[in-house]
Amino acid sequence: MTQTSDVTGSENERIDAVDRVLARSEGRAGLHTFGSAQALQAAGTANYGDSDGDQWDREERAALRRVPGLSTELQDVTEVEYRQLRLENVVLVGVHPQGQQQDAENSLRELAALAETAGAVVLDGLLQRRPHPDPATYVGRGKAEELRGVVAAVGADTVIADTELAPSQRRALEDVVKVKVIDRTTVILDIFSQHAKSREGKAQVELAQLEYLLPRLRGWGDSMSRQAGGQVGAGGAGMGSRGPGETKIELDRRRIRTRMALLRRQIRDFGPGRDAKRAERKRNTIPSVAIAGYTNAGKSSLLNRLTSAGVLVENALFATLDATVRRAEASDGRIYTLTDTVGFVRNLPHQLVEAFRSTLEEVGDADVIVHVVDGSHPDPGAQLATVRDVLGDVGARSTNELVVFNKADLLDDDERLILRGLAADAYFVSSRTGEGIDTLRAAIEEALPLPAVEVHALVPYDRGELVSAVHETGLIITEEHHNEGTLLHAHVSARLAADLSAFALQP
Repeated sequence: MTQTSDVTGSENERIDAVDRVLARSEGRAGLHTFGSAQALQAAGTANYGDSDGDQWDREERAALRRVPGLSTELQDVTEVEYRQLRLENVVLVGVHPQGQQQDAENSLRELAALAETAGAVVLDGLLQRRPHPDPATYVGRGKAEELRGVVAAVGADTVIADTELAPSQRRALEDVVKVKVIDRTTVILDIFSQHAKSREGKAQVELAQLEYLLPRLRGWGDSMSRQAGGQVGAGGAGMGSRGPGETKIELDRRRIRTRMALLRRQIRDFGPGRDAKRAERKRNTIPSVAIAGYTNAGKSSLLNRLTSAGVLVENALFATLDATVRRAEASDGRIYTLTDTVGFVRNLPHQLVEAFRSTLEEVGDADVIVHVVDGSHPDPGAQLATVRDVLGDVGARSTNELVVFNKADLLDDDERLILRGLAADAYFVSSRTGEGIDTLRAAIEEALPLPAVEVHALVPYDRGELVSAVHETGLIITEEHHNEGTLLHAHVSARLAADLSAFALQP
């Protein structure tokens, strides 16, 4: 097995994770390497322009920080340099049934990108064809022995399985390959832990981590058994042996459950503030537009292009975890909000879906969903299906949806024709070049719901605040200026219609 990447290149060079994966070779008894394909956007095409606004978050993520213990001399290193010093060398492994090799390869390439984002070097990727994963060692005992040889040959210190492993599977596979074994869920949780910034985001990630950890606690020897008690004649160890009856692993579980209960209360406490803001927007009939989609599809870049919001943009998976709400103004003067949300991924751990349900409510309560798809991805159809499944889980299946194929500057005419087959009414845009942005903005404005009440009113000039409110939150059909005041024909909210009722005219 030949290693495909050299990790000793220039420290400033960003190497695509997929380029580290071996080219296709002959399978060894059902365990074979997979070919290369795009998982992250190519570094040469992922630039950051003026439309992204101020990128303070990205600068902060790469800021200088002191890392103790690296040498006998004090030195400052960047986060990038620190990660290079602490990189794990990993081998990926997956199992697929007959006829699903292409899907399995795409999934493993995505896992390679996830591992790269988490701070690892992917040395090899292996797939085994079998009807079902082995309940004992995931890949079967014989293939686990082969995997151990691959790990030893390339010098890996971690194996990542492309699914969620049962605790017994992970332990059994570790016993064979003799290195640490983790699964896809662990990698995603690690990325979320690195990128969470707000208090709510950190609490949600910690809750998901603890829910994943709880059934996977391990104990050895006496720590797994209850302490002795009872009389000698009854088989007990006699006096002096009776303790609290709680082993270390039981104590750990109790502490984890206590911490999880505390985190759930904290997350619930964040809810009223978010609900109050959402209720205020609804009370003022400010429409909301949620930008949803697969991770690394370009949602944050699109938000920046539409509003110059300055949201963090990075060519990495799950760069955005905290929902960002920005104010936007339609061409007719109406105000609406644009919300950037956390990205989705295939096989998204259910712990994360539950923990981030409060954040995903922003999508469920939106008036319009802009569903962003990476048009240059090898399998955009799977991205569409995955995101729509999650949207259904949060009750947004019936919401007005605009499908947007982003990164159109990387597509040729044939590829666009294929994508049209997936979504005939989709829009093609490029956050990088600005292609299609004006058309998309017009489509969003057209999809915004109209205020509920139609009014005809003659507003005196000394009540100019009412005219200003109509401009901001209503839709003006006609506006004329007379000696007595401003004559308005508009669609407004019920609340504003009540304020205008004193000046209402018969149509």
